[in-house]
Amino acid sequence: MEYYTWILAFHVMSFMSWMAMLFYQPRLYVYHQEHADNRGFVDVVKIQEGKLYHFIGVPAMWATLLSGGAMIWLNPGLFQSGIWLWVKLVAAALLVAYHFSLGWFMARLQKGECSKSGKFFRAYNEVPTLLMIIIVIMVVIKPV
Repeated sequence: MEYYTWILAFHVMSFMSWMAMLFYQPRLYVYHQEHADNRGFVDVVKIQEGKLYHFIGVPAMWATLLSGGAMIWLNPGLFQSGIWLWVKLVAAALLVAYHFSLGWFMARLQKGECSKSGKFFRAYNEVPTLLMIIIVIMVVIKPV
């Protein structure tokens, strides 16, 4: 299992890339909504939203999920190591749902059909932080 640590390293890097997208995408939505009257600015933000989501977020999410799945497949005994893995997997599933919700909001924003405010997206931006804290604590502390 010498390559397990390489998969783990790839998993951590993928997770970091995915989290960067999850942290920044809602911030773009804040700018989008708070500067809706500035058409040129919004047009640029729309491009940034699409590129960040599709070219960074989606590949990073899949790389994270596939490398995590590979580690579990290579070491199924992880499921007997305590509740930490289950909590991490639930938090990861919530991150996936959050990721797809960002895609849904982006589609609505692109069409000018989103009624959510910049204030909403500021608050919504905290969701991945809370889930990331749970994931990191579970992986580092590994409560039984």
